[in-house]
Amino acid sequence: MTARGIQADGDAEDLDVEEVLALVKEHHGPHTPGDHGPHTPGDHVPAPGQHAPGSHNPGRHHKATPWREARDTAARAARATARSAGRAPVSVPLDAALGLTLAAPLTALTDLPSFDTSAMDGWAVAGPGPWAVRDEGVLAGHAEPEPLTDGEAVRIATGARIPPDTTAVLRSEHGRMDAKDRLHATREIQPGQDIRPRGQECRNGDQLLAVGTLVTPAVLGLASAAGYDTVTAVPRPRVEVLVLGDELLTQGLPHDGLIRDALGPMLPPWLRALGAEVTSVRRLGDDAKALHKALTRSTADLIVTTGGTAAGPVDHVHPTLQRIGAELLVDGVKVRPGHPMLLARTKENQHLVGLPGNPLAAVSGLLTLAEPLLRTLAAHPAPEPYTLPLKEAAHGHPYDTRLIPVVLRGDHAVPLHYHGPAMLRGMAAADAVAVVPPGGVRAGQETELLDLPWASAGIEVCFT
Repeated sequence: MTARGIQADGDAEDLDVEEVLALVKEHHGPHTPGDHGPHTPGDHVPAPGQHAPGSHNPGRHHKATPWREARDTAARAARATARSAGRAPVSVPLDAALGLTLAAPLTALTDLPSFDTSAMDGWAVAGPGPWAVRDEGVLAGHAEPEPLTDGEAVRIATGARIPPDTTAVLRSEHGRMDAKDRLHATREIQPGQDIRPRGQECRNGDQLLAVGTLVTPAVLGLASAAGYDTVTAVPRPRVEVLVLGDELLTQGLPHDGLIRDALGPMLPPWLRALGAEVTSVRRLGDDAKALHKALTRSTADLIVTTGGTAAGPVDHVHPTLQRIGAELLVDGVKVRPGHPMLLARTKENQHLVGLPGNPLAAVSGLLTLAEPLLRTLAAHPAPEPYTLPLKEAAHGHPYDTRLIPVVLRGDHAVPLHYHGPAMLRGMAAADAVAVVPPGGVRAGQETELLDLPWASAGIEVCFT
């Protein structure tokens, strides 16, 4: 039985992705993607052949990569790929751009507003009052109205064009009509009051947002108001998921040694929440030939496999990577759960993240290797690291980092139970993951936290 068999519990200047990454780094500070604290020794991407795929020796864990270094390696590998593979920016319709990173400045295509408009419902008035009111009012979306003359007013709606020669807009609540149907102001008004002048927000040609800006809902609204139908952005990394294991069921209750597959349903939405486009999810079983065929024919930027990363009789990931001449950048990580995870780069400049088969161990692999790699490929800024004291002590591994699901309660993080490698019960209730250093942390001790994409305020909570 392998580890995965224990699941029961525009015209603007376009930049290439590498330039966008550099600008994002400059805008968001000196820390690199994946940099969540002091670096450990060995801050480099391994050279080709440094780790030989298929080296299944008992001392392999002792050669595993420290957790922080593994995250840094994934981010640097993505930057190298963006530079060498030339992932070109793409033109994306506004309704598909949420969560992307701008690869060209957003420059105003018109004045905003493009004409003088009323900021309030009320009357456009000319000269001093009282005013004679025209019979027909001015509504938003209509052509320019006739000019006003002194002593004249016209009903006007918010957003409507201001008639020429208007002195100010008198709000509805600040005006009254007398017996002769003349309009009087109930308080003093100033010239230009409640008029939004043309170009108040920007002028045609003004830069509204810089390269490297994350596309949020407000960015989409601004782009639309400024005249855009599409934006130039860094494309979403394309990800293919390969689910390995003959023992996995896709429906019904476990029976006869078969278990339900937890990773097939979990990984695609999680990867989408990390900003990826999941192109396919394929179930290959324990079939070395099928795995070889899938790896050599994939056109994805990242291939994610589940299980098969250990040294069992049907663990085919290492031998297959060796067969296709892939370079192992990370072969095991000093983290619990999930230490058999791996990161490889193929000759076609694709990446492969091999996740352990146990569900929580696979989540650890996502947070350790897939998240910094996908974030960097998408030119997203690294999240700012933060800490909170733990409400309770957290047991640590003697030598490895431990990732423990927590819930956030005020100014504390509360560790959750059910955080064994095969368990998802704790993670399903979690807001974040605590990074517990070797030896553990005591109650009340400040501890680094990693937000989960749907629990943070980030735009990565985009599942479409």
